[in-house]
Amino acid sequence: RGSDSSHPLGPDALLPQPPEARATAMMNLPMLDRGSVLSAGSSSSFAARELLDPARVMHAAPDSGASAGAAQDDTTYAFLKDGEVDLGTSIMAVAYDGGVVMGADSRTSTGAYIANRVTNKLTKIDERIYVCRSGSAADTQAISDYARLSLDNHRMAYGKTPKVETAANIFQQLCYHNKAMLTAGILVAGWDSSKGGQVYSIPVGGAMLERPYTIGGSGSSYIYGFCDSYYKPNMGREQCEEFVKRALCHAMARDGSSGGVVRIVIIDESGVERKMFPGNKLPYGPL
Repeated sequence: RGSDSSHPLGPDALLPQPPEARATAMMNLPMLDRGSVLSAGSSSSFAARELLDPARVMHAAPDSGASAGAAQDDTTYAFLKDGEVDLGTSIMAVAYDGGVVMGADSRTSTGAYIANRVTNKLTKIDERIYVCRSGSAADTQAISDYARLSLDNHRMAYGKTPKVETAANIFQQLCYHNKAMLTAGILVAGWDSSKGGQVYSIPVGGAMLERPYTIGGSGSSYIYGFCDSYYKPNMGREQCEEFVKRALCHAMARDGSSGGVVRIVIIDESGVERKMFPGNKLPYGPL
């Protein structure tokens, strides 16, 4: 690719890095600003901290046809590509007295094409903390990895299990400071000895809301009325399981981007239990 020494991030920016260097880079990544990937002659300046986009790095290489001191138009940087793999999903989490129940469908799509029929959208972040992911599959996988690493460091630094609220705050910071580059809606839920079962919603943009139950993804718009009617305070574990299962079934029946199987995770003081319901054994389906 010509002279690597002219690369704005240095001659070794695109070379494979040892694990220690990658771990250090991951910890520092959210602190990078967009200006760090612009060429030296660029007049653009950005204060917001953002994740480093490899597409921007490639575009940031000096263009032989551009004048040395010319300002670089930010529209040359790629954000979302046509045909990006999208979770286009239905996700849900409900807190009950003693724990939480989380659920999601399993369809991953690229436009009209179904890339994966049995995706696991319930991601383990810590021993009793899970997240439901919606939006760009790549974005949500990346920030989940960053959050997991941060919680591992938190555990080593303080010698104790991180709280659910701590995990939610980490996701909120990642989503907020990188909202110009991410398409990610996250539900963080789990159990800790401090507050018991907790559910946090972090929609696109980076807000954080603690809720008794929350829904997300493209299928959620079809089930707000159902959820408002069905949900009752102080529901037990079995009631919450049925609530999540039925709500997701209704969303999958109406939303073209949701489908496949229903996966459920129950988290409480005793640990984590996973359940899976095949599409032909769901309590509700399309007419």
